[in-house]
Amino acid sequence: MTSVTPPRTAAEECARAALAEHGSERGPLLPVLHAVQEKLGCIPRDVIPVIADGLNLSIAEVHGVVTFYKDFRSTPPGRTTVRICRAEACQARGANALVEHAKRQLGVEFGETTPDGAVTLDEVFCLGNCALGPAVQVGERLHGRVSPPRFDALLGEPR
Repeated sequence: MTSVTPPRTAAEECARAALAEHGSERGPLLPVLHAVQEKLGCIPRDVIPVIADGLNLSIAEVHGVVTFYKDFRSTPPGRTTVRICRAEACQARGANALVEHAKRQLGVEFGETTPDGAVTLDEVFCLGNCALGPAVQVGERLHGRVSPPRFDALLGEPR
């Protein structure tokens, strides 16, 4: 009886390409994970065993790194990612109220994506815009002195 190897998914192929590119580096796990996420937008659960096997690590070790670092995602992000600064300087300028407003308006918590896939809400602990807090990053663009009404304006129509 011959065994049949199941076809590889595109995600598995991406992981194998990242392993081929970064596997021989010193401490290759983070570069491999970054490469996979850059290509796929996230680290799908089904590639974790592939990466673990390729680096001679346990699945638990790879899963632990993916879930420890907030920059790694296990699900695809929305079309736009909104990051709100939660550092002390922004908190002193009203970030906590802005956070509550954003969660209420979008109907999601940090790390979640709106049901329509439009917006992912994330927190960050410094955007380097301390003098103009509260700071918000919408996509790649940084905004300062963001009030709840300005937040709504940045995202377009009310949700």
